[in-house]
Amino acid sequence: MMARANPAYALRPYLPPDAPMLADIFRASIEELTEDDYTPAQQDAWASSADDLEAFAERLGKHLTLIATVQGSPIGFISLDGPTEIGLFYVHPAVAGQGVGKMLYEAVEKLSAARGTAHLSVAASDTAREFFERRGFTPERRNTVSVGNEWLSNTTMKKQLAAKEATP
Repeated sequence: MMARANPAYALRPYLPPDAPMLADIFRASIEELTEDDYTPAQQDAWASSADDLEAFAERLGKHLTLIATVQGSPIGFISLDGPTEIGLFYVHPAVAGQGVGKMLYEAVEKLSAARGTAHLSVAASDTAREFFERRGFTPERRNTVSVGNEWLSNTTMKKQLAAKEATP
């Protein structure tokens, strides 16, 4: 048996028992990756939206949600909230910048393109905006949303997808 220096990432669909682990990833990502763009009070308000685990699990379950894993353990996730809208998209801070987010995003883009979806949109946090810009998204408008007693800014971004070619 050989040990791997870089374990392989895998993708799988969301299952209801994943909710507690994904809520932990959601909170950790907000707490550790967004501190340059949001205040501690904003981060706390944002992260608290996973406190109602039943509602969080329901949101994940009613949309297409893909999970990135390493050795079977979840390390990130993305949801497609309808045919064109990326909803939740979070990666554990321990693997941020290591290709997990790229893998999740590319899977959703390929799936959407195969379904004939004309574009994808996302309400990107200030932290995630650059990630989406590097993938061809363009900003459409700035938003301010109320979360708990805090106001958070994000940017609605859109990317046109290549038209699906008809088979002869």
